[in-house]
Amino acid sequence: MFSKRTGSLYSDQNWLRSFLFTIYGTSVLVVSYFPLFYTHLGFSSSQIGYLYSLGPLISILSNLFWSMISDKLGTVRKIMFILLAGQLVTGLLLARATEFSSVMLILSFFYFFYYPVFPLADTMAIKVAERHGRNFITIRVFGSLGYSFFALTVGYALRALGSTWSLTLCIIIIIAALLITLGLKDVKRPAVIETTNQDKDTAEADNSKNGLKDILLQKEVLWFFGCVFVLALGHRMNEAFLTISLKQLGAGEEIIGWALLASALSEIPVLFILSRYGDKFKELPLLALGSLMYALRFLLMSLADHPGSMIAIQAMHSISFGVFYVTSVRYITRIIPDRLRATGLAIFTVVWSSASGLLSGTFGGIIYQEAGRYIFYIVATGFSLLAFAGFLGQHLLKSNLEPINYFRKKNRKASL
Repeated sequence: MFSKRTGSLYSDQNWLRSFLFTIYGTSVLVVSYFPLFYTHLGFSSSQIGYLYSLGPLISILSNLFWSMISDKLGTVRKIMFILLAGQLVTGLLLARATEFSSVMLILSFFYFFYYPVFPLADTMAIKVAERHGRNFITIRVFGSLGYSFFALTVGYALRALGSTWSLTLCIIIIIAALLITLGLKDVKRPAVIETTNQDKDTAEADNSKNGLKDILLQKEVLWFFGCVFVLALGHRMNEAFLTISLKQLGAGEEIIGWALLASALSEIPVLFILSRYGDKFKELPLLALGSLMYALRFLLMSLADHPGSMIAIQAMHSISFGVFYVTSVRYITRIIPDRLRATGLAIFTVVWSSASGLLSGTFGGIIYQEAGRYIFYIVATGFSLLAFAGFLGQHLLKSNLEPINYFRKKNRKASL
């Protein structure tokens, strides 16, 4: 009886955990080791920047497209199978491409199938967690663990085989993830509730009034997304050129793996701690703290002259990204109404990942090539300090206005 119950309760969770663990292996290669592969092909830093910026640009369209297809068909598992099959085909083509123009074209199609897998996997993880009454983190954390595992093992594998094997390893991991999808249990979209024509007209009117426009008309929301965008520029610059910086200092692929491992593992305890205790602190000061830690992290990166130093600095990922990300999600849930929360989180994803990645990859590659690593990280430090000033300024402004608003309300009540 116990074994049957265990199988029925936990088999779909374990399959999904295995899937998350595996697909983040492709993330390690695509984000961190593909730039080294492009360097091996003789591409310049600016060309690598253009290739990096392709992903965020395409993800804006591909995420929307595949999400709509998933909703229309009422399936996540089948869509992920199609996406991984597309990755496999385009990955095989990419492995044979050597010219910049052909790599850029094939990589565009690869990104079209690559990026939507992660939000769809998170959607499935949320639904499965709700199905079993468990915390989403207990499933999602396996993505971080998978990233940590592959960051280290891929580094040693490429150290032995050479950076030319980056695409081969990526293809092997894609095949493994493709096979795991066969064991996943699909999640269906909620049943649609029948409504009258009058209800539909009312709903459409409400959506037109209370959608994207209502969110962006709030000054506090606009200020927040502006600060997020500025901070994300520095974050994405570092993400795109970290491995190249390590390589310039003489690091082997296994050292790069340790640097990625340090950042991935460091964020896990912070995510759990802030998810549980973060609500005891105000969001804006925490966001300012995370931005300041980013500035310190990038400043130290500009001064680092040894791969070992960079590995140690990557552990600051916990008090920079970890603090910022959890607090940002909590802040969004507070300043954006429940009915618009999904839209607000979607905007946050576009600002933090897509739009910032597009710009940082383009001009970041030019800065790195023309001015060098030191100026590159100083510019990233400047972006972080600007975000710090924005979050702190908003906090101080709100703190100064609170007593004024309090006395205004008190005087209104007294006059009544």
